[in-house]
Amino acid sequence: MRNWLIQLRKEKQLTQQQVSKAAHIDRAYYAQIESGTRNPSMAVACQIASVLLINPSFFFSEILSEPFELALANSPIVVAHCDVNLRYTWMFNPHPDFDINQVLGKRDDELDVNDGVIALMNLKQTVIDTGQTVRERISFPLSEGLIYYEVFGQPLFNENKEIIGAATASTQLLH
Repeated sequence: MRNWLIQLRKEKQLTQQQVSKAAHIDRAYYAQIESGTRNPSMAVACQIASVLLINPSFFFSEILSEPFELALANSPIVVAHCDVNLRYTWMFNPHPDFDINQVLGKRDDELDVNDGVIALMNLKQTVIDTGQTVRERISFPLSEGLIYYEVFGQPLFNENKEIIGAATASTQLLH
């Protein structure tokens, strides 16, 4: 079951019929994709992703990321992508305080508001506005106290070399 896909569709107040029509696919096929009984082709994943404003690779993250996941399992590293509106389109290995199913499609300030969130959003906005990489130390108040991260942000480009968002890699620091 792709609960993240169902939740994202519902948050955008769309029906399966509306998504399938906008993505130019059969509703029954879309329902099978949501239920996890069928995997979309890359072309169909791109069509659905453009409707829901997410990265199409999210449909294949389980397949594509196995070596990545093994290398980073239980590590203090969080990797994420956001669009130009700072809404998460992909995330890997979030802090335990965050549920990946709750993060997709949201901005940081919709999840929490504190100095760390504001600094992170400013970092991502700078990356998008300037097209330059940015590196900054940011602290976040989390369940186990104030946690420091070294955050590296870089622009995401489409095939036309236009900035479509930002990618961040955040490493938890020992303090």
